[in-house]
Amino acid sequence: MRPILILIAAFMLTASAQGYSLLPDQLSSSAQIDRALKYIKAIEPETLDEQARICEIAAPPFKERESALYFRRRFEELGLKNVRIDGAGNAIGERPGASDGPVVVLAAHLDTVFPEGTPVKVMRDEAMLKGPGIGDNCRGLAVMLAIIRALNETGITTSGTIIFVADVGEEGLGDLRGVRHLFNEELKGKIDYFIAIDGAGLEITNRAVGSHRYRVTFRGPGGHSFGAFGMPNPIHALGRAIEKVSRFKAPDRPKTTFNVGRIEGGTSVNSIAHTVWMEVDMRSESAVELNKLDAQFKEAVRAALDEENRFWESPHKLTVDVELIGDRPTGEQATDAPIVKAALEADAQLGIKSRLTSGSTDSNIPISLGIPAITIDGGGRGRGAHSLAESFDSTDSHLGAQRALLVTLNVSNLKL
Repeated sequence: MRPILILIAAFMLTASAQGYSLLPDQLSSSAQIDRALKYIKAIEPETLDEQARICEIAAPPFKERESALYFRRRFEELGLKNVRIDGAGNAIGERPGASDGPVVVLAAHLDTVFPEGTPVKVMRDEAMLKGPGIGDNCRGLAVMLAIIRALNETGITTSGTIIFVADVGEEGLGDLRGVRHLFNEELKGKIDYFIAIDGAGLEITNRAVGSHRYRVTFRGPGGHSFGAFGMPNPIHALGRAIEKVSRFKAPDRPKTTFNVGRIEGGTSVNSIAHTVWMEVDMRSESAVELNKLDAQFKEAVRAALDEENRFWESPHKLTVDVELIGDRPTGEQATDAPIVKAALEADAQLGIKSRLTSGSTDSNIPISLGIPAITIDGGGRGRGAHSLAESFDSTDSHLGAQRALLVTLNVSNLKL
């Protein structure tokens, strides 16, 4: 590991070239930072215990309350100020800065993709932890607490205030509601930089993948499969729509995707359904490509409805409702932006090979608002994310926590 002063000097030179700089008091804390990095490595077994403990608190979509209460208590125990749960359900705690540095939000999302009732017991086998959500995002949450502990242990002060947030609604149909609330209400106009810790690995996400999500519902009168035969069938119409979607062509670059994720409806095997619906997810790194795909999708739904209604000589007609249930904006944080440089310099300090990537994360919201933001992984290696077989390999996982600390310190000491 290079001496911390080399990191800071290199970062100041890079920053100066970009028109910004670290505040001078950062220089006096180099020994403390070095101790903090060693402390984070030393407490990694405890951080892993915390990671497992967090994961055994169920946090299904829209039901993150129990987990938020746990984080409110932990924030209070760790001495954060103005600890609270806001109107959206986010747990928030503040670590005031020493001067007029920037306000930095360090966030990790509470929710998992798994429905209520999913077994959440974490199994451990040496370096491997297994359980739903163990990487995404129990790791990010545990790293956030480790950072607070390291700052407390070493007495590091930052020029800027750091606001720690365990937020709700990042996954699925949560539609980033926790972070939307932060920027639109709770901390509106107060956030200078935003860093999210999400999942396993050591990547830096600076490009926001946008998404449009729809629930499409076909409706008709329904009836007996034999006695009422000859009327349009909502399930047949849905099948026509899915077949059309399955033949879409999406560009590899910018990466653009589509998926029919859920379908439901019908009454019985011998009934013509009266209602059926599907949920569709479309994503792209490009707003232009996403909008093209969106238009193509809506045309496919209209065509499917028309074809099913025309096919049967019946006075009964189907209707369709296309409801937008998720809308995540696209955007990009430039590679030469100060917040990205801060992450790259942290990687250089720790000998991590930097990899900038794209993703759909809490950072989508601030990036779309023009507020500097990135998402960083929490270290280790994850497999099977969003599956019941999700696992986390903790080999050298302390690097993720060390990197998150350095990024946070670099950003919280930037001169506005």
